[in-house]
Amino acid sequence: MKISLSSTLAAAALLAAGTTLASPAPESGSVGLGGDPEKGKEKAGQICQACHGMDGNGVPGQPVWPKLAGQHPRYIYKQLMNFKNNERYNVQMSPMAMPLTEEEVKNLAAYYSTLEQSGGTAEAELVQKGEQIYRAGNADTGVPACSGCHGPAGLGSNLAKFPRIAGQYSEYLAQTLKHFRSHERANDPNAMMRGVAANMTDEEIDAVAAYIEGLNR
Repeated sequence: MKISLSSTLAAAALLAAGTTLASPAPESGSVGLGGDPEKGKEKAGQICQACHGMDGNGVPGQPVWPKLAGQHPRYIYKQLMNFKNNERYNVQMSPMAMPLTEEEVKNLAAYYSTLEQSGGTAEAELVQKGEQIYRAGNADTGVPACSGCHGPAGLGSNLAKFPRIAGQYSEYLAQTLKHFRSHERANDPNAMMRGVAANMTDEEIDAVAAYIEGLNR
């Protein structure tokens, strides 16, 4: 069973754990990045909507394609430029990003950052373990708390290029963590995410991914 974990933490499992979720206001605007959302919308309609949807919340039945709605523009810009410059590879994304100009990348980042994310739900049986990993990590194995970079509500940081992960598909999150763990993905600054994922078990990854999907503003 999947449940919604709003930032009011109405879920009984979270109340039992005695935790609360702060909901800091998201950082607004592109903070110097620039970009024209209207031009970005036009470009998204040409090349992005098939996988990410015009509303940026993906397409039904494909939860391994991430939601881009409400994502920080600096993070979107970085990832698209990494795909474009072969610093990150994906069989679907790389060919899409390589022809883009830097201006088009900025426009797309500006567009998707203005959209509202749909949020998600968490698998109830994984919530308690997922919250523990998210908030406290695993001291025994050297796994740090996810909240240290992504914040207690999973909203990340635009300036630091830490992505918003709250409400993201758990399937995409789990896949991404496993890609970092195997070094299939290696575009994280200072290997931060590779270091985090290196000591995570599949069970921990699935639990924290489920918990994060249920974090909704």
